[in-house]
Amino acid sequence: MSKENQYRITVEQINPDNEAAQPLQFEFQDREDLFKLVENLKKGSGLPESEATILSVGLRLLGPLMMQNRKHPLFIDFMPHFKTFMQNLKTTIKSALS
Repeated sequence: MSKENQYRITVEQINPDNEAAQPLQFEFQDREDLFKLVENLKKGSGLPESEATILSVGLRLLGPLMMQNRKHPLFIDFMPHFKTFMQNLKTTIKSALS
């Protein structure tokens, strides 16, 4: 039995033009340790730290969602490209960290 990590994401507009803009907040579960993934991407991607953080979080939100809906028309054409991208990213990070 794998342990699911639980996370809460909050997005707030820093300088809102619309004072009625409410923060977005949602929770999700992930089998991966998001904080460890962020650190590995910061160390091994060659991207600036802030961009590596954004990429890590974005991929962990998008990847599992795509896998759950892989036959959905929105994702079906993108899936092979995403798979290739993820394989290349994992190889890059693994090489940089070894």
